[in-house]
Amino acid sequence: MIPRIVIGLAIFAAVALVYGPRCWQLATIRMRGELEAGRLAVGTYSVDELTGLPAPVQEYFRTVLQDGQPIISAVYLEQTGDFNMGESREQWRPFTATQRTVTKRPGFDWDARIAVAPGVTVHVRDAYVAGEGILKASLFGLVPLVDERDEEEMARGELMRFLAEAAWYPTALLPSQGVQWEGIDDSSAKATLRDGEVLLTLVFRFDEQGLIESVRAEQRGRTVGREVIPTPWEGRWSNYEVHDGMLVPRTGEVAWLLPEGPKTYWRGVVRKIKYDFAR
Repeated sequence: MIPRIVIGLAIFAAVALVYGPRCWQLATIRMRGELEAGRLAVGTYSVDELTGLPAPVQEYFRTVLQDGQPIISAVYLEQTGDFNMGESREQWRPFTATQRTVTKRPGFDWDARIAVAPGVTVHVRDAYVAGEGILKASLFGLVPLVDERDEEEMARGELMRFLAEAAWYPTALLPSQGVQWEGIDDSSAKATLRDGEVLLTLVFRFDEQGLIESVRAEQRGRTVGREVIPTPWEGRWSNYEVHDGMLVPRTGEVAWLLPEGPKTYWRGVVRKIKYDFAR
């Protein structure tokens, strides 16, 4: 009996390792096809559109962009890093990921592999497509663990991610691309973005070099057990490098801001970045 069980498990593992990733990859192709289908035309950047913006926002654009450069229409990222899977204690696990982002209509598809144990990989999809938030996770890309999507709270959280990550595709933060800016002080400003029925505001803080240092939401839905609890949330960006004439961060981390202190759950490094520009 035991040998049969062992043989059965071995067969399942072999099938999962081969068939699971293939199924997941086909789903990724479909998802990114949907993302591209909603892509809209964009133009070029002119320094003239900075007139009237808060001072730290103007300084940021003058620092990271070049006058007359084309607007980013899409970007492809490859990332490595660590993901904290623990709720009550630290459980950091390494991940690799690719991400495709379209700037207008805003959307992205993050396709990750998290090594949860030796030889055991969880495939994760975190996405915002056509106004819908999507989160999927599958063991080996085959056995479903999480499958959630909606056009309300989850969509709001995913659009927050899109806006916070715009340091990687900075032309998406321009007023011509739909972002409204309101000054707070000499080093921070509020950015408001609407996509369909989803409207949100994040606080951007800039460092002494004029670069985005952090992006904060006062409330983002955090899943704890079966509850979704509105919680302050923050992304931090660092190690800026020049890519295609623009200054963009190479590293970052994301955390929930809890009463007992920040709970960082994502730390990543951009290993590759490739832009599509408006023509």
